[in-house]
Order: sequence, then structure tokens, then C-alpha cells
Amino acid sequence: MNILKVQNISNTYSKRNLKINALKNVTLSVENGEFVAILGPSGAGKSTLLHAISGFNRPIDGFILLTGTDIYGLNDSQMCIFRRRNIGQIYQFYNLFSELNVEENITLPLFMDGRKASKNYLDEVINVLELDNVRNLMPNKLSQWDVLKIYIGRALITKPSIVLADEPTRNLDIVSSDKVIGFLKYFNDNYDQTILISTHDEKVAKKAQRSIIFNNGHIYKDIMTKEITKR
Repeated sequence: MNILKVQNISNTYSKRNLKINALKNVTLSVENGEFVAILGPSGAGKSTLLHAISGFNRPIDGFILLTGTDIYGLNDSQMCIFRRRNIGQIYQFYNLFSELNVEENITLPLFMDGRKASKNYLDEVINVLELDNVRNLMPNKLSQWDVLKIYIGRALITKPSIVLADEPTRNLDIVSSDKVIGFLKYFNDNYDQTILISTHDEKVAKKAQRSIIFNNGHIYKDIMTKEITKR
């Protein structure tokens, strides 16, 4: 079943008085439970695509359906609620709430939605992310590695329709990069969590079930590398 449909979207931005065509008539779909890598060099359109899917960057043409909802048919308030409930986001810039501990920072999306975390699932997220020994610490006591793991936990805690991860392994060493992909694969394998990850690293992309290769705002290739296994 398609959980995401991107249809003929295009987008532009201005740079030094030049109009850059970041996305050019891009069409793709993602099935529930897929782990998809968006692969390509810097400037290929990967981040622009993820920002469009997250509802932060309206395309100039085309439409995006997530769980059957035309996301750009929503008003700002509706989009905020929809995003909180359906989209887990892992971006390159981290900003934890300094007055909240690790557990509270992870569960913040649920708190904002008036919901409580399942204790069993919260414990599982914290244990898988190897945060149990710091779960009650405040952000000023944490390493940058722990901060990244908290953001991964926050993206997963709501069991969203899709997780969007924008270059989460950038600037990480090989061991840490492998761990990040391992964390995401755990929830993909055990909860059929749909994941879309952008990367310029072919080694990362090879661990996904499918690679969509971008070049100059276009989809250059769409390769299924592994079968989707359902629980």
C-alpha cells in the first residue's frame, strides 16, 4: 500500500540573483514499511524533496499525498497537527529543550499532542538507542552523539506514518554511522516503520531496501535492492 505519493512536483530557489531549479517534475511513491535511501551529491535536490514532504517547502507545481492526505491542502494549524502525528523528522541541526531531561525531550511530540508514551515502547526506544544510562540527565550533561540519538528517538516515539532523515550520518565516523542506520533498521524491521533517508554515501544507501538516485533535481535511477519483509 502506498503511504506516500509525490506527483510531478517542481521547486525553485534563488541564489545570488539566479533561479535554481531544485526539483524538476519529480514523481515517486513509497510503500508502507519501505526503507528508502535518497542518494545523490550535494545540491541534487535530496533535502529539498524531504522538506517538501515534511510540509515546510511548498512545491510550485504538483502535489504530495501522505496517508492519502493532500498535505498542501491543509491550513497552517492543520499542517502542524498532521506533521506532529504523521511525520518523524531527523535533521542536521539539533535544538533540545534545556529544561527537559532526555526522556522528556524524546516524548515531547506526544506531550504537545496531549498523549502519553507507552512505557514499554518508550523503554524499548531508549534501550535500542543506548540512552538508558542518561535518560534522566539534562541536555547540558550530554555528548553530541547522545543528542543525535535523542532526535532519532523523538522522531520514532509517535510511531509516525513516515520518518524523514536528512543526512543523519553526515560528519559521523564509520562506527557511529553504522549505529545510526542500525537504529533505524531495527524499527523498520520490528515495526514496519517507513523511513526515507537522504545521503551522499553509497555505503549507507546500500543498507536500504531501495535507492532513489537524484541528479540535478531529477530522479536518475530508482533501484530496488532488497525485498520488503513484513512481520
